[in-house]
Amino acid sequence: MGQFMVFTDVSIVNLALPSIQDSLGMTDVSLGYIVTAYATVLGGFLLLGGRLADTFGRRRMLQIGFTVFALASLTSGLADSSTVLIVSRAVQGFGASLITPAALSILTNTFPEGAERNKALGIWGSLAGIASIVGVILGGVLSDGPGWEWIFWINVPIGAAAVLLAPRLVPESRAEGTKGRFDTPGAVTLTAALLLLIFTLGEATHQGWGSARTVGGLIGAAVLLAAFITIELKVKSPMMPPSIFRLRTMRVANISAVMVFGTFGALFFFASLFMQQVYGYSPLKAGFAYVPLAFCVAAGAGVASGLTAKFSARVLVMAGLVLTITGLLLLWQAPVDGSYAMNLLPPFILLGLGCGMVFVTLQIAAFVGVSDEHAGVGAGLINTSQEAGGALGLAVIATIAYNGMTSEMAATNGKPELITEVQAAANQDAFLSAAVAGLIALLVVAFLMPRGKHQEPGTPAAAPAQDNLDPAPAEK
Repeated sequence: MGQFMVFTDVSIVNLALPSIQDSLGMTDVSLGYIVTAYATVLGGFLLLGGRLADTFGRRRMLQIGFTVFALASLTSGLADSSTVLIVSRAVQGFGASLITPAALSILTNTFPEGAERNKALGIWGSLAGIASIVGVILGGVLSDGPGWEWIFWINVPIGAAAVLLAPRLVPESRAEGTKGRFDTPGAVTLTAALLLLIFTLGEATHQGWGSARTVGGLIGAAVLLAAFITIELKVKSPMMPPSIFRLRTMRVANISAVMVFGTFGALFFFASLFMQQVYGYSPLKAGFAYVPLAFCVAAGAGVASGLTAKFSARVLVMAGLVLTITGLLLLWQAPVDGSYAMNLLPPFILLGLGCGMVFVTLQIAAFVGVSDEHAGVGAGLINTSQEAGGALGLAVIATIAYNGMTSEMAATNGKPELITEVQAAANQDAFLSAAVAGLIALLVVAFLMPRGKHQEPGTPAAAPAQDNLDPAPAEK
């Protein structure tokens, strides 16, 4: 429930934005903050949410997160001004940042490392992809039907049900030896750094990479991250123990997640634009066009979770990335006068399978060797890598795609067929850039991720405190 609700709200507002703008009289600039306020706060507080879950109880944080999310959803639907709506969306993001790492750490503590956990993470990964697509469809249906307010109000009964059901279904757990100790300076500096970084990356497309706002934001984030590292090396109970970065597979999984989710983030953004600007789809039709992709995400996640006992994470991630890159190259070649069946459905099938395989395998790899004590930190870290990667990938790829577009649009003299060609070229540049980003991720995984197959806990070669996917000494 937590995973589905959080990921649905990432995409559910997109098709409702015109209705919200008309209802509240919002400007184009303030309209964008309905999306970025949620995403920025969600990404900025994920690591803090993970540490709070480890320290004060994972089920407790899950319930608090659901409560905050439901109340913020209620005020979002009741909003009578842009300010109230944007603030409510930011509070929604904070609730989501408590739900996601708490839920994921509960999952990894409930299921032991191996086949059971892999199956659970397969379901988790499937829900992320399906919820993102369901969000797009629901946004169109609800905004055209009962009204845009219901895209938020639908969360209220779900959140209330989750709060009431959690004590009956979910065991409480926390990291041993953390009670009464919390790294407040580390939490403040890291959260501020992530908030500033993700917000700056999200705004870079509009502000420009050379603007004082972008450069200053990146410098400020770097200074705060340096301060955080200094604090962590000195405190007795660090928010993010430096020892966690000794796990090689976890390190590579998080680095890969940054690049992979940058690719996926740009894909969904530009595929939506391509269908509406070039193929003339309505928002609702574009949402339903994603349905096969959603089913393929679920299929890819199921395949990956079933194969992790036979193949290494490296092989599965590489296979998923090959499918993803192939799908992006097919979209790059999609003609202006193409059709859904011939030019969109085949790449969507490949992209869905690739996305499902990569997402689940990286989730599994990110927890190999991570102790139960640091499950919340591990959950916060992999989700932060995904959020930061999505913001970075979209900012970079959008900059490449839109480079020179203003002058090209001016040269069209308002002719519809020429405008469509310019828009098609920009979207195709984005698909090619995303394919290149996917290729870089493929090379990182091929050369840096350990080759050894995952071993079940309890086998002679497995050691609880070691990175189980690390290759043998001779192979190193």
